[in-house]
Amino acid sequence: MNLYSIRHIPSTNSNSHMIPAVAFVYALLNLPLPPSLCLLLQAGTLESKAQSESSSHGGGNGHGGTRGSPHRVMVTGDRGEGGGGGRVGVGYQYPYTTLCKPPPDANMVDWASKNLNQHTQGLFRRRVSISNMLSWNRGSIKKPMLITSDRTIKKEACEMFKLVQAYMGDRPARLERRHAALLVVTKCWGMQGLRDELYVQLVRQTTDNLSLRSLEAGWELMAISLAFFSPSPKFRRYLEGYIQRHLEPSNDKKIMQHIMEQQDMKNKKNSKSRKKRKQNNEEEEEEGLPISTYAKYCYRKLQKVAVTGVKKGLRKPTLEELDQGRKAIVTPSLFGSALEEIMERQSERFPDRRLPWVQVQLSQYVLALGGAQTEGIFRVPGDIDEVNALKLQVDQWNIPENLGDPNVPASLLKLWYRELEEPVIPQSFYKQCISNYEDPEAAILVVQSLPELSRLVLCYFIHFLQVFAQPINVSKTKMDVNNLAMVMAPNCLRCQSDDPRVIFENTRKEMSFLRMLIVHLDTSFVKGII
Repeated sequence: MNLYSIRHIPSTNSNSHMIPAVAFVYALLNLPLPPSLCLLLQAGTLESKAQSESSSHGGGNGHGGTRGSPHRVMVTGDRGEGGGGGRVGVGYQYPYTTLCKPPPDANMVDWASKNLNQHTQGLFRRRVSISNMLSWNRGSIKKPMLITSDRTIKKEACEMFKLVQAYMGDRPARLERRHAALLVVTKCWGMQGLRDELYVQLVRQTTDNLSLRSLEAGWELMAISLAFFSPSPKFRRYLEGYIQRHLEPSNDKKIMQHIMEQQDMKNKKNSKSRKKRKQNNEEEEEEGLPISTYAKYCYRKLQKVAVTGVKKGLRKPTLEELDQGRKAIVTPSLFGSALEEIMERQSERFPDRRLPWVQVQLSQYVLALGGAQTEGIFRVPGDIDEVNALKLQVDQWNIPENLGDPNVPASLLKLWYRELEEPVIPQSFYKQCISNYEDPEAAILVVQSLPELSRLVLCYFIHFLQVFAQPINVSKTKMDVNNLAMVMAPNCLRCQSDDPRVIFENTRKEMSFLRMLIVHLDTSFVKGII
């Protein structure tokens, strides 16, 4: 089947006929459905067709997916490289648009009044108020924060709360903090029902917490968790609202002032204790990061992970991945950051490089491993666990020498482009691109008008694809210029519309625009540039 032929699927005014075609294009490219299509799928408009499409290709279910043919279709809201040499999923994943803002009524107390378990305390089993339920607690909990009928979730939720307390230093534990965090992340990675429970527990333990070190640890654990899985759509906007309220640096001083005041009141009868407490608070203030720093990272990570979904693959989270997630709070990752951030971080190691190191290295490795002679390159995904492992190495400025499958660096390269905070072609130029998808001269003018860094990165990207578009390579890869444009266009152009008809029409224009660049853009000047 020629992938380019999908571009010629006839359009229609009926969403019920058009949406499956759009979904199939996204599915074939192993890309997430846009939020509007995900919502239609969830409502049932597309669900039955999507499941039958997936089952006809041998799709599996469950959080881990299945292994099989790389041609299987993924029609979920999940993003990734298909996974595991063809891992797929048919379960509904959490849709999210980065343009979405939590509404003014995204009040945690309102949500809690409808979804929290009613906890009791004391000899007479008095009900605990919502405000107390959402405030830091020293003791353990005897039932989950959230209402659930799942016995396993009920048990694991209470155990998880102890691990959260251990990580935050609120509970004595023999377990090392890193291992406590790994247990928490692994539990939630494997049990979807625990994810909202964890985030609610973290909201509770970071509210009215009078220990700055404990407070910082709670936010740190939230940041680490968001590197592996997102909350559900039901809770996501409330968590985002909670995070937003901590974004302003001015809020950091208020937090410190509140902690100091509360501790002074608590110890006002004992001047020595007050003096000691003040000294401890000063030490804590010097050592930790501002809460707003954690909040900003969590906010950006929430927007990313709600799109990418849970960590892919069969391998459970590792300590190395956890450590990398914690380091990324201070040191931006090479994945999911803005190009300017990546270059700023890179300047310390490679001050003379004009292109992102990760882009050049992965591109060269794809070619060195024979990618230009590999059938289905960029279409056939690499094993997702190997891609994850390589991503971890690359984020530490290292590429192992034992790579054998060119599909692995190719998949990671696609992921790098796709996860850029701002796409290679910035959003402000998107309309110009889709307006000039049939005019080579106008398309080239758009490229020439891009910011210098974006222009260099895009031209290197096109020059790389032009290698694969050569007839001698196409005969081996079966990936002609049309197929390359179809597979790679979503990695450099992002439609922000929620209208399925606009998405469908723009998908065709995006592919045509990229095809135009591959065929007509002179990229000879990038030879030798690194």
